[in-house]
Amino acid sequence: MSDLDHVLPECPIARFLTVLDGPWATLIVRELLTGPKRFTQLRSALAGISPKTLSSRLQRFQETGLVTRTAYAEIPPRVEYELTPAGQRLDVVLATMADWAERDLPRVVTNSDGSALAADRAGD
Repeated sequence: MSDLDHVLPECPIARFLTVLDGPWATLIVRELLTGPKRFTQLRSALAGISPKTLSSRLQRFQETGLVTRTAYAEIPPRVEYELTPAGQRLDVVLATMADWAERDLPRVVTNSDGSALAADRAGD
């Protein structure tokens, strides 16, 4: 039984957002979709993420069955994180999010004076 059992809502979308909250969660999944990664590889790929945030997200993903953590009996020790089949099925979700963003979110363009403007939408 997971520590999250008592907080996961009935609504599937709310449950999804409880587990994949904030931008880092989705970006961690994106990185793991390409295969198993070590903690340091994830930190390098996700510039700006703190070790505490990465650790807590990976722990939550383990508790909810999205990620497995494998420790290898080697010297030096090696630990890898990998998406479970449930986690791998998020590839469709991330692809849909990317398609929507390309089509419907305006791009931000910075002028030479440093001000930002929204450019035309990609699909228009």
